[in-house]
Amino acid sequence: MNERAVETLRALHAAGLEAVGGRQATRRALEGIDAGPCVYLAALGKAAAAMALGAREALGETLRSALVVTKYDHLEEALLADARFRCLESAHPVPDAASLAAGEALLRFVGDVPDEGHLLVLVSGGTSALVERLIDGMTLETLRARTDALLAGGVPIGEINRERRRLSALKGGGALAHVGRCRVTQLLVSDVPGDRPEDIGSGPFVAPPKAGARPPAVDTRVVASSAIAQAAVVAEAERRGLPVVQPVGSLDGDIGEVAERLAARLLDPDAAPGVYVWGGEPTVVLPSNPGRGGRNQHLALALATRIVGRDDITALVAATDGSDGPTGDAGGIVDGATLERGEALGLDAAAALAAADAGDWLERAGALVTTGPTGTNVMDLAIAVRDR
Repeated sequence: MNERAVETLRALHAAGLEAVGGRQATRRALEGIDAGPCVYLAALGKAAAAMALGAREALGETLRSALVVTKYDHLEEALLADARFRCLESAHPVPDAASLAAGEALLRFVGDVPDEGHLLVLVSGGTSALVERLIDGMTLETLRARTDALLAGGVPIGEINRERRRLSALKGGGALAHVGRCRVTQLLVSDVPGDRPEDIGSGPFVAPPKAGARPPAVDTRVVASSAIAQAAVVAEAERRGLPVVQPVGSLDGDIGEVAERLAARLLDPDAAPGVYVWGGEPTVVLPSNPGRGGRNQHLALALATRIVGRDDITALVAATDGSDGPTGDAGGIVDGATLERGEALGLDAAAALAAADAGDWLERAGALVTTGPTGTNVMDLAIAVRDR
C-alpha cells in the first residue's frame, strides 16, 4: 500500500475529527452563551462524555450537577472522579435494560431542575438507543426486535427515527414534557442528513409530546456536523498543498449504489488528481445472520473490488465515532492492490460482502481502521487520494 497516501488519508481524517470533537465544540459554543450562575447538565449519546468535559471546562463552578449517559466503555475518568456527575452506560445500537434505567434517571434529573436553574442538554448520535422509556403496551423485547429489523432493513435514518419516536415515551419531546419552568439550552452534535434537531437522538427535547402542550422554549444549536468535518478535511488538504476536487456528492443511498458512484468518480479518465471527500450515511440490507462489520467496512471492501489494479488510488472510509455498526472498529483503508492481497490469503471478497462480514476480511488483509472512541459522532467520512 502507498504509505505516503495512507499517511495523508489518516491525517486528513484526524483533522476532520478534531474539527467536530464534542469536547471542543461544546466548549466553543458555551463561550458565546451566558449560562448563568446555576447550571444543570444532561449529556446523552456516544459523544456525551466528551461534550460533558467541554461543558465542565466552560462552566466551572456554575455547574451544579450533571447526568451523563453514553455507550458502554465510552466514559471518561475525569467525570467519574467529579462528585457532581452521575455517569451511566447502556447499549447501542439496540437498547437494553440499562437504556430503560437511564431513561428513568434522565426524566427524574430534568424534573428536579429548579425553576431558577438553567438546564443544559447535550445530545449526540446514539441517544435513541441509550436512553429510553417504553410506551404503554410495549416490551423491551418487542422494541429490541423492532429496532433490529429497522437497522437490518436498509432503512434511512430519518425513517428509523420517525419510527423510534412513535414507539417511545421519551423521544419526540417526551423528555421535554418533564421539564419545569427553567431555562433550557440544547447543544447538538449531528449525525443525520440535514442536521434536523428532531432526528438527532430522535429529538427528546425538541417537540411537544401532545398537540396543545406548552413546553418551555428551548434554545437549540447544532455545534458539530458532517459539513464541518468535511470542510476541515478540505482545509487540511489545502494546507498540505494538495489539490481538492469539489464537489463530489454524498455517501447517502444504498451502499452498493454508493460504491459504484464513488468508484465511477475516481476511475473517470477525465477525473483530476487530488483529494476527494464525501460525507453521509449509506444504507445496507443485512442477511439474517450477519458477520462482523458495519457499513463503513462494507463500503471500503466494496470499493476495493472496484478499483482493482489501480496504483494511483487509495481510499479511507470510516465512522467518525470510531464504532462502525456493532463493532469496535471504524472502517477500512483500501487501494488497487487490496483485493489481490486478500486473495493471496485465501479471502473471498464477494462472499464477505454477501455475508456482511467485511470486518474479518479487512482485518486479515491489513486494511482495517481502528481509532477507538473519538469523542464525536457526525456522519461517516470517505476520503480518497488519486495521484494522477
